[in-house]
Amino acid sequence: MDRNLLEKYAEIIVKTGVNIQKNQIVVITAPVENYEIVEMISEIAYKEGARDVITNWVDERITRVRYLHAPDEIFDEVPEWKKMFYLENVRKGAAYIRLSGSDPDILNGVEQDKIIRSNKAFGEALKEYRERLMSNKNIWCVASAPTKAWAMKMFPDLNENEAKEKLWEAIFKANRIDREDPIAAIKEHKANLKKSVDFLNGLGLRKLMYKNSLGTDLTIELSENHVWLGGSDFMKNGIEFMANLPTEEVFTLPKKDGVNGIVYSSKPFVYNGIVVEDFNITFKDGKAVKYDARKGKEALKSLVELDEGSCYLGEVALVPHESPISQMNILFYNTLFDENASCHLALGEAYPICIKGGENMTKEELEKEGVNSSIAHEDFMIGTEDLNIIGLDKDDNEVVIFKNGNFIY
Repeated sequence: MDRNLLEKYAEIIVKTGVNIQKNQIVVITAPVENYEIVEMISEIAYKEGARDVITNWVDERITRVRYLHAPDEIFDEVPEWKKMFYLENVRKGAAYIRLSGSDPDILNGVEQDKIIRSNKAFGEALKEYRERLMSNKNIWCVASAPTKAWAMKMFPDLNENEAKEKLWEAIFKANRIDREDPIAAIKEHKANLKKSVDFLNGLGLRKLMYKNSLGTDLTIELSENHVWLGGSDFMKNGIEFMANLPTEEVFTLPKKDGVNGIVYSSKPFVYNGIVVEDFNITFKDGKAVKYDARKGKEALKSLVELDEGSCYLGEVALVPHESPISQMNILFYNTLFDENASCHLALGEAYPICIKGGENMTKEELEKEGVNSSIAHEDFMIGTEDLNIIGLDKDDNEVVIFKNGNFIY
């Protein structure tokens, strides 16, 4: 692994990802294997003026042991100290960095009921934390760094070191770190995404209609006040940040009860440490009323049935099939990358920022706009090279958005 590229990557996470401000707290959530880049990120953050850098280490193997052997009642509980760790820092305006590098198969064999109950308990306990991040009241950035299990899942024919090296190369390429001037390349990329955002916002769409050869035949109604976003995000005070590194998507939210038809997955996705493959979901009046999967159906069931809102969509995202990550032709088994190689949807919570003035609305006001609420927000990939998307504007004029997997403009 090229240490010079690693340092550039760490710098972009701090300066472009969370755009750290003077005297701000930074909270880093990362697998224990990622200590080297976490150390780099911490040092850069302090040099940029961070008040403190707090590390929230994750060890998935210990998590698995807990699910297998801990007393059953523990999965309905969230210790007060853990709840306050999140709430105290988020209320102080902390910036959040998460390094995503999970083992896609880590929770195979674990009882789904325990996972569901634990997710519900944490979802309820950390509702304020989640709502603040999804409304851009706190800066956040999801990036990645290889772990042994993730790298070996992607490249099973290589040894551990070779697999991790190849994964680092893919991460650097996906984030344009291998360019001569990565910062300039990212700036140019943000400008290109803004063109897509402006194009879509200028159409005044009220519906999107999806079709491809997998069998997807889906109609998604959009709120009258929906807003397309992409590239970078902004806090209310104007501070810019990039919530995902990498990012290739432009996105908005659907009207909660306005989704009808069937959609087929184009890539596997990982939910709760279990890979879900070759699945389809049928929606009626917004709700997932039927679903099936060749593999991981119980995990999909646990997501759809997690709470009242997890069976509705919260995000509609467009990614051209010719996007750089798609052209790498690698299955990452990691949503951060796979969603940026493919058009995707998300079950669960919608981003309030995708409604005009949504970040300042009450829960009741958001509900009136058709904004879905859930403790879940899970993206799944549906894009293919033959995906066609036709939009309907307010006068029912048809507008071709995607043809053969790509934007028409």
